[in-house]
Amino acid sequence: MPEPVRLARADLSALLALERVGQSHPWSEHQLAAALEDEAARVWGIRDGEALLGQAIVYRLPFEAELQAITVSPQARRRGLARRLLAEVIATAKGWESERLLLEVRAGNAPALALYRAAGFSEDGRRRGYYPGEAGAPREDAVLMSLALASAKETA
Repeated sequence: MPEPVRLARADLSALLALERVGQSHPWSEHQLAAALEDEAARVWGIRDGEALLGQAIVYRLPFEAELQAITVSPQARRRGLARRLLAEVIATAKGWESERLLLEVRAGNAPALALYRAAGFSEDGRRRGYYPGEAGAPREDAVLMSLALASAKETA
């Protein structure tokens, strides 16, 4: 399986294309460009040749790190790419000496919740009605999760 690599400004068009096919509410070109250029962020990607199959964005905060996004191309799902990206994000946060890794996820995203729980994340709370509903559905809760990095499980 290919290893995650740090993405750069030259990867912006591939990153934007992946967001458009892999997310119902993709990041904008401006948001992705800002993440690629921000010294407090790391954007990791997994490629198959020239094709970008997955990406993860993590930001360094004063005492913690925050996973902002993991996206895997629909045709590349169920192959362990998100798990590899998450392992790279955890390693990055540990390298920053962050105390915890934070994230939020749609309450209805069962595959992501299973991934995060398997990696040792625990639920800290919910933001009621945070996400817009899909195709006219009611708004969806955001599940707030964290991982204490001193006791983080290896996900690779």
